[in-house]
Amino acid sequence: MARYRKSARPRKATSKSARKTTARKTNSARRKSSPGKASPKRWSQRVTRESDALDLKQGVFKLTDAKKIAASLKRSAERSSRRKTGAYRSALSMLTFYINRAGKTLPKTQRDRLQRAKTELKRQFGRD
Repeated sequence: MARYRKSARPRKATSKSARKTTARKTNSARRKSSPGKASPKRWSQRVTRESDALDLKQGVFKLTDAKKIAASLKRSAERSSRRKTGAYRSALSMLTFYINRAGKTLPKTQRDRLQRAKTELKRQFGRD
């Protein structure tokens, strides 16, 4: 037995393309975040500031000398009681994390300085 629609208005005939367009609009509207929620935009900035493993000196990655950067990271790693791995690995991980998260926005001079700090960190920990 066939079932019929009992509404007062007859169904509007729509083409396939019109239905797809409507579907796209609703999907894109669903993807947008609600205005009440704060976006987790700068989570990596929070990690470098409030890391569970290291208490970094403010502006350590902005220092102009690679040796000073390495020394500061070493000092922070050795003083930390919350790190799960060795001091060298924690310091190197934080440095690599910063370089990777900065991505293409990191100026070449600063990137080179941080890469030299990696080498210097290795030397300071006696891992030549």
